[in-house]
Amino acid sequence: MATQTQRILAMGGIQLVPDSTDWPMLQFMLDLTGRERPRICMLATASGENASGLANFYATFARRAEPTHLDLFGRKVGDIEGFLLEQDVILVGGGNTANMLAIWRIHGVDKALKSAWESGVVLAGWSAGANCWFESSVTDSFGLGLDPLKDGLRFLDGSFCPHYDSESLRRPRYEELVSGGRLPDGVAADDGVGVVYEGRGLAEVVASLPGQHAYRVQRRKGNSVEETQLRARLVR
Repeated sequence: MATQTQRILAMGGIQLVPDSTDWPMLQFMLDLTGRERPRICMLATASGENASGLANFYATFARRAEPTHLDLFGRKVGDIEGFLLEQDVILVGGGNTANMLAIWRIHGVDKALKSAWESGVVLAGWSAGANCWFESSVTDSFGLGLDPLKDGLRFLDGSFCPHYDSESLRRPRYEELVSGGRLPDGVAADDGVGVVYEGRGLAEVVASLPGQHAYRVQRRKGNSVEETQLRARLVR
């Protein structure tokens, strides 16, 4: 069993492929467990459990961890909570945030993840897999545009925006939603950046490449918004 410290690593975006430039971030994630060869479980629900994505996951971690995944489209695990509590890290992939949350709730994964988090299992993910831990987020789950999603798991307060530097519409749309009160104050992350939470508090920002950061985005009077850079520590 992992340590009792409650940790979440919310990443703006990563490339989950063998020998990725984001490997330092992934190694940092594994190191959070304190184990030499941690057990890591992939939840690829948001991508419909895409076979090539799962193959990349296993290829990426086979030499450094004990990888497994939770299949909900061809479910074989009866006791999901027990299965997740056996892991040291639960990694959630990108895709459709809204669909993922709906499927999780049908299968009770939301409650199982809360138990795992409270027991000290490291929770991590990028894009949809980062959005899900927060109260709300900005997402493309509902079509071609970017819209607010307000029914996240609420392990963390406020809102989240991934891909802040890599998708040109993300920053202006997130600022519009926060300044207009449609999303609460929150945090945005560039690709290659991870925001580390201990309990419900932001503990650190880390990056796998130089020049990448996270940002605190807050609503101010007059429907304006203030963006404060949260400098990232480069991990190697």
